[in-house]
Amino acid sequence: MPDSRLNAHLGPLEADVSAALAEMAAARVASRLWAKDYTLWKPAPTEITNRLGWLTVAEQMREHVGSLKAFAQSVRDDGYSHVVLLGMGGSSLGPEVLRCTFGSARGFPRLFVLDSTVPSLVREVTKAIRPATTLFILASKSGGTIEVMSLFAHFWRLVETTRGSKGGKQFVAVTDPGTGLAALARERGFLTTFTNQPDIGGRYSVLSHFGLVPAALLGLDLDTLVGRGVEMATACGPDRLLQDNPGAHLGAIMGTLGRSGRDKVTLITSPKVKTFGLWAEQLLAESTGKEGKGLIPIAEEPLVSPAAYGHDRLFVYLRLNGDANKGTDRHVKALERVGHPVVQLTLRDRYDLAGQFFLWEFATAVAGRLLGIHPFDQPNVQESKENTKRILDEVRLTGRMPPVPVDQTLADLLKQAGPGKYLAILAYMCPSVEADAALKVLRRRLLLKYRLPTTVGYGPRYLHSTGQLHKGGPATGLFLELVEEMTPKLEVPGAPYTFGTLAEAQSVGDLQSLQTHHRPVVRIQLGRQPLAKIRALARAVRPAKALRRRPTRRVRKPGGKRAAKR
Repeated sequence: MPDSRLNAHLGPLEADVSAALAEMAAARVASRLWAKDYTLWKPAPTEITNRLGWLTVAEQMREHVGSLKAFAQSVRDDGYSHVVLLGMGGSSLGPEVLRCTFGSARGFPRLFVLDSTVPSLVREVTKAIRPATTLFILASKSGGTIEVMSLFAHFWRLVETTRGSKGGKQFVAVTDPGTGLAALARERGFLTTFTNQPDIGGRYSVLSHFGLVPAALLGLDLDTLVGRGVEMATACGPDRLLQDNPGAHLGAIMGTLGRSGRDKVTLITSPKVKTFGLWAEQLLAESTGKEGKGLIPIAEEPLVSPAAYGHDRLFVYLRLNGDANKGTDRHVKALERVGHPVVQLTLRDRYDLAGQFFLWEFATAVAGRLLGIHPFDQPNVQESKENTKRILDEVRLTGRMPPVPVDQTLADLLKQAGPGKYLAILAYMCPSVEADAALKVLRRRLLLKYRLPTTVGYGPRYLHSTGQLHKGGPATGLFLELVEEMTPKLEVPGAPYTFGTLAEAQSVGDLQSLQTHHRPVVRIQLGRQPLAKIRALARAVRPAKALRRRPTRRVRKPGGKRAAKR
């Protein structure tokens, strides 16, 4: 069994959490959640009773482990060198965490997760694979996501025009029953279709076929992975005392502190599990960011002095035993010493991520009750989709993108920074190690100068992740949209637009949606040298002297020796 206790340092906030746990016990929250009682959240069952299959999916997936192993072995035996997963949001972020955390086992194909329409990234993945020996996974709960279908059209043509390819047998679908994608898979002769149980929302689906098909193709130990999910589900069971139920306890902490203004749930992780934040921020933001409320997940933020953090933080430390934890341990201890609330969750090994997936799902559902919101719908996500469609129609009719005002700067946006605010960086560009580094410098400077929490989302991925929070959550966000030049010109086969036009329409559509909700937003064109532009933005933000690390100066000791002195 996993350690079901939370190591929480909450100081005077502990009393509020204890009161919340007592209220939850009186209301039988855990047992009612397991009984799928929709009245925990809302008086109507809409998008609740048909969204709670995640509670038991790990146990149910045990019977599919053998067939998934056999499928992965057949792919390996057929000589596939690469797998490309085409998905968005809940269909892609869990697999991306597993890919980054484990990589491919020896002898298994290399996995790419493609959840972008930015043409430079589409081209990069296209060049990295061998088309005749690549398996493509189309993963979509709805079966009609525009990004997935556009990418499918591109790779279908690539396979069709490649000598030695196997046509439809190089494609696999993961979707709900009866979707357009399931019909497409039959029509095009896909290798197979994995039909997921329909009562699971996308962001709660990582322990279903959406996460386990890619996990199998990576060569992971599925028995252990699924088993760890079952362990945590048992630890969060309906008969456990709430203080010993890690999901209920974490949910009580996040919900209670969120209501009191500590709504910036800041994840600190051991290095080998750092991408867990990609998945967790989608879960928290899309589940709780609505009705003007919400938890704001802060993932992969640079570590700085505790003095740079405001009183709107809850820190959650995901600590992997045996990892290089010296720096993060020291940072967390410093946070505890100055009185910041900190929760530590310990992983025995990387396979405990499966337990963390369940733990955070359960905790998010509990926090939703305490916040008084519906944690399973996403009412504002459709807005940007509709804006994108409208803009694409306009481009088709007029031949050009609608004009976008660009008369404001980052400095203008930062004039609105203050206690309780956060800044979301929305980057429509090709993700890379260099881009991550440049954005990290910008985030660090913003934190040091303004004590401003920041998030980073690559577009259009974030539209299926934190986009709900941006429009439906608290009106405390500042939004910086960074858009690279959309090159090369890469057509979407069968569509009257290119990938660049689609990505541009998505960025403009979301900009308009943010403006409709009166969110402060600035759009900056990055041009042909996006990294140089981001670095220039960072240089323009000069951290406050009081929060900078003081330089080392040398003083002479008796005898002529020099010593460092702060």
